[in-house]
Amino acid sequence: MASNTCFALSTLLIVYLLAASTSVIEVDGAGECGKTPIRSAVLSLSPCLAAGGNAKAKVPPVCCTKVNALINTAPKCLCAVLLSPLAIKAGIKPAIAISIPKRCNIKKRPIGKKCGRYIVP
Repeated sequence: MASNTCFALSTLLIVYLLAASTSVIEVDGAGECGKTPIRSAVLSLSPCLAAGGNAKAKVPPVCCTKVNALINTAPKCLCAVLLSPLAIKAGIKPAIAISIPKRCNIKKRPIGKKCGRYIVP
């Protein structure tokens, strides 16, 4: 139990430090994530951090819920998040992270859609 708490605290600390140390120019225009800055979108998916860096890691239910909501509201945003420098700096591996919707058993995922050089399984 203590190791899970330690891991969770470490993950939160890494995400916080990355968010605090990364300067991002935020604009009011509508990009892949609408008016939500990419940094905020990346941080909202912090529960997916372990699963996005390790194909054998269990995907937490809260991650699945957040990914499903993003697919339903802004599927291009999910791709932008997975390929963002901030996510990669946090340890996300796009080739692994692209499999999260399938690992979550999300039925309405955009199967076959390209995300950079990756394809949604």
